[in-house]
Amino acid sequence: MSNADTSGSSDPDKTNINVRLTESFLGDIDATWREEGFNSRSEFIRHVLRDAVKHPGLSREAWKDIVATEHQRRTGSPETLTREDVLDRDDDE
Repeated sequence: MSNADTSGSSDPDKTNINVRLTESFLGDIDATWREEGFNSRSEFIRHVLRDAVKHPGLSREAWKDIVATEHQRRTGSPETLTREDVLDRDDDE
């Protein structure tokens, strides 16, 4: 049984849910959806959850490899980076 709230929703096909997050994690989410060009936090979270549901067999390690590749593509970096390199760079920023 779902602990979801359908009251107040303007779309009868959508349901509101509550999720508890730390303020710092929510800040990371907000920065990410804005940087990635999503229109809202909800749109971004739906997108992320849809990917997780559609690709459940993709391991956490595979996602990290995808992030490393995407970082190289976006920055135009000719160097080959490991996912650890990318994560270290992200931690430094």
